[in-house]
Amino acid sequence: MRPLNIAVLGATGSIGRQTLDVIDRNPERFKLFGLTEGVRSANRKVEYTISGQSGVGDFDARVEAMVTDARCDLVVVAIPGARALGPTLAALRAGKEVALATKEVLVMAGALVMKAAGARGIRPVDSEHSAIWQCLWGEELENVRRLVITSSGGPFWAHPDMDLDQVTVEQALNHPRWSMGPKVTVDSATLMNKGLEAIEAHHLYRMPLGRISVCIHPQSVVHSLVEFVDGSFKAQLGRPDMRLPIAVALAYPDRLPDAVPQTSIKELSGLEFYDLDERRFPSVGLARRAAAEGGGNPAVLNAANEEAVNAFLAGEIAFSRIVPIVEEALGAFPGGGESLEEILEADRWARGWIRENFGTVRRA
Repeated sequence: MRPLNIAVLGATGSIGRQTLDVIDRNPERFKLFGLTEGVRSANRKVEYTISGQSGVGDFDARVEAMVTDARCDLVVVAIPGARALGPTLAALRAGKEVALATKEVLVMAGALVMKAAGARGIRPVDSEHSAIWQCLWGEELENVRRLVITSSGGPFWAHPDMDLDQVTVEQALNHPRWSMGPKVTVDSATLMNKGLEAIEAHHLYRMPLGRISVCIHPQSVVHSLVEFVDGSFKAQLGRPDMRLPIAVALAYPDRLPDAVPQTSIKELSGLEFYDLDERRFPSVGLARRAAAEGGGNPAVLNAANEEAVNAFLAGEIAFSRIVPIVEEALGAFPGGGESLEEILEADRWARGWIRENFGTVRRA
């Protein structure tokens, strides 16, 4: 059996680098076929090396050629932001397996993406969605009562008296458990990442939004849970190491030996779970409302959040203004967004609205 030819979109990011590590450590199973945002090296002779420095049109065309190439078996999507949507749809329509790490793809256009995926589905790379996926193997969806997405709580959950108006960029980027890029780390601090993950789970597992909940689990050992109609739970536990869900996605339905260091049973003791305080962290409820309204609203939610996070990182707004700015953008959105073109237009509208109205949504 020949190794799987894998294309990695976003090879220099955290997920991309760890994906390359999994591929390099398992040469009998995987071969790097192509990559974007990366460099060619002596031990990685690939068919495609696509630089993000090339023009947008040229970049998109070359990426589409790579992910639809007949020799490519599996595409890992780890490009941040809305630009991951086009390559994902191209790969799915070409019949490729897709391992998805980019939240925005399903948040913006979940119905379109899952339709393109068909019965093959998508292999989730996010640790939470990988956990749910693993818990659902061999189960019937009608036997599921709800999905429970866990959250570490980020850097501020354990400090309820902290004034979020005074949060610095350095504090927001000091995540207690995970090493991630700045945008995702800030999303973890506002808990917007959990709102986006609820939308993803809604599409990935055809689960109503009302049957997807979020809980705080500071230890980040239980990556998510599934509750069944008989009252039982399944949970996936393990180290907070992204190489595990990456390995699960690449090797499915097999498991790779020693994908991550073995977890001691002692490390599984003292696990804590708490309800999410949606008054202090309203982002999850806001995301649910955007998803329920449908159309271009999830795309607006995502784009407005990206712009607001960037403004915070640039020191232009307070941390506590991020979610209210997103809510204001949703309230101003004129509607529409059923087709791919309309969804992309909703994304552009939200970014333009934030930039145009920045003077009115600055730090209060």
